[in-house]
Amino acid sequence: MTVRHMKIFIMVCECNSITLAAKKLFVAQPAISFAIKELKEYYGVKFFDRISKKLYITEKGKEFFSYSSQIINLVEEMENKIKNNDTLGILKIGSSLTIGKYFLNDYLKKFQQAYPLIQTNICVENSNIIEARILDNLLDIGLIEGIVHSDSIVSETFFEDRLVFICNKSHPYAKKEKLLFKDILKENFILREKGSGVREIFNSFITSKELAVKPGWESISTGVIINAVKSNMGVSLLSYQMVKKEIEEGKLAILNVKDVELKRKFNIIYHKNKFITPSIKKFINICKNI
Repeated sequence: MTVRHMKIFIMVCECNSITLAAKKLFVAQPAISFAIKELKEYYGVKFFDRISKKLYITEKGKEFFSYSSQIINLVEEMENKIKNNDTLGILKIGSSLTIGKYFLNDYLKKFQQAYPLIQTNICVENSNIIEARILDNLLDIGLIEGIVHSDSIVSETFFEDRLVFICNKSHPYAKKEKLLFKDILKENFILREKGSGVREIFNSFITSKELAVKPGWESISTGVIINAVKSNMGVSLLSYQMVKKEIEEGKLAILNVKDVELKRKFNIIYHKNKFITPSIKKFINICKNI
């Protein structure tokens, strides 16, 4: 079993096809099939099931993919480190939506000043997806909101964000000073989708109070949520950073809910087996100190 076998296996997984993998690797299809067969015989397990002419990765295949990705990434990092002294290459960064919109550009500008020859590939998704891609070694580093779910991921806090309940400026509760959370329970909640950092914090809070809230709206788009609240369709919980402009312009109001103080941490995450190069360390320090 060689690095070549692992690279072939990874490509087959990413393409979900031996034929497409052969084309991308500029290798004859029988050579790809033979390499997969050799892996199967070497480890004595099936990595793929073929059903109706389609490939489906097995659980053992998923494990091998995770290990192979880490090994290949480490080999590439080693070559980059030895050959180029960590001044060339690609840094794959994942970011949650809030961080991507309001913070990431400043971090990238600082990083590119320090490492102008390193290319950055950016993926902006919700926190759960970023975490999954870190585990699959599709990203080098992630910037997420909320909780990390895997013991294989290292998490370092770099910013604390305040969450606020918001409503339309003409809402009856907009100017009330002594609201309790129970007062707004009957309101129509317009929330981020499940898997987002804000939604996880909200759900944890509701569970701790032994309450149940069924949102009237769910959206991956913060813009959609803000517009719905501005149209007086309900109330929402969002990062203060994301609604600061609308609040300052008087288009939205913060609900003064006295018995609730919700904050979230922005975390830098990476796989525990990740080799932290000087360039990655520099990006982490930028996030913590900017």
